[in-house]
Amino acid sequence: MNFPKNLLYTKDHEWIRLEGNTAWVGITDYAQNELGDIVYVDIETLNQKLAAESVFGTVEAVKTVSDLFLPLSGTITEVNPQLNSQPELVNSDPYGAGWMIKIIVDNPTEADNLLKADAYASMISA
Repeated sequence: MNFPKNLLYTKDHEWIRLEGNTAWVGITDYAQNELGDIVYVDIETLNQKLAAESVFGTVEAVKTVSDLFLPLSGTITEVNPQLNSQPELVNSDPYGAGWMIKIIVDNPTEADNLLKADAYASMISA
């Protein structure tokens, strides 16, 4: 499993890359592996302001559908357009081309509540 050190993680298996008050969000390598082959990503919250831990969409794999949870409060400003035709990018490149949303974060200090890579790795191996 790959958990880049420059990202932060949630207990719900999302990752976030924060640059100032802008952030990119996706699901972790662990999450995509557990879900299996992803066939559809449904995000209908573009331009919506949501609280941390709110559901911002769903990801559908061959055998299950899972909710996606927002790591930090903010406004969703972009949804990855490639996922419409290539949802498998979430499996093949979860931290790169498989990103899901871009947000403007309301309060970057909320990130203090998220997990660093080592803590996330310890949590999933426990």
